[in-house]
Formats: sequence, structure tokens, C-alpha cells
Amino acid sequence: MAYYVYITTNPAKIVLYIGVTADMVRRLGLHYDNRGSAKTFAGRYFCYNLLYWELFTDIRSAIAREKELKGWTRAKKEVLIATMNPEWEFLRM
Repeated sequence: MAYYVYITTNPAKIVLYIGVTADMVRRLGLHYDNRGSAKTFAGRYFCYNLLYWELFTDIRSAIAREKELKGWTRAKKEVLIATMNPEWEFLRM
């Protein structure tokens, strides 16, 4: 099974959201469908644009990585994103 740790942002690239999923296409669709909804962080801040992702075969490793990234500073997250996506282009899966 494949698991993804991913980072999304809002259209203005101000807010970062980090999550984990086994179905990236479905999850990104949910983020998009929930845009503007106060019920979720990603929805409240319109975080539906994919900037970065990592692939894992073990869910425990993916969750550990998600928690690690969530503990990082914004600056460190920006450097990580730039390693895969230096122009911060919105990616597609």
C-alpha cells in the first residue's frame, strides 16, 4: 500500500497544511470541495493546492514523518518544498 505525506497551500501561498493519506487524488478533491468551510483547517484557509509530497509504504512511517514536519518552522518547511518544487508551482497527481 502507498501512503503520502503532503503539503498544500492556499492560492496566495500564505498558509501551509500538512497531511497524510492513502489516496492523494481523493484527499485533494476533498480539500477542494471543502474550501471555505470552517469545519476543517484546510477548508477554512483554502489549502487545496499541492506543493510537495513524499511516498511511504508503511503507515506508521508516514504518520511519524507528518508529525515531524508539523513540528518544523515555516522556514524549514519552505526549504523542503523548494527541494522538490523550487518555483512553488501547484502540482497535480
